[in-house]
Amino acid sequence: MKESDQQRAKKLLKPYRKQLDKLDSQILKLLGTRFGVIRKVAKIKTKYDLPSFLHDRVEEVRNSRVALGKKYGINPQFVYALYSAIIYQSCGLEDEIKSSLKKKKTRKKKLK
Repeated sequence: MKESDQQRAKKLLKPYRKQLDKLDSQILKLLGTRFGVIRKVAKIKTKYDLPSFLHDRVEEVRNSRVALGKKYGINPQFVYALYSAIIYQSCGLEDEIKSSLKKKKTRKKKLK
């Protein structure tokens, strides 16, 4: 009996899929760590009334990551899109945290 293309692919690609699964886990762990730093940044931005979106910093991050991606042979448009998504999520997270902290501060003032 001849094995199906799916079965053959599964067998041949198993070690590579295992590597990819491990790398994906590491990428997500690093993103989790990155968003942990974003949470700290949000607290500082709230304390000093700074905006979540700082255009110069956003452009600096995108451009430097595109350059770094090129060094590793990664398509620049992909890196730009990836970091646009990360930055968008980061700013959204900062806004959520800032809003929550401001509400807590307002409630404390009302209780006094």
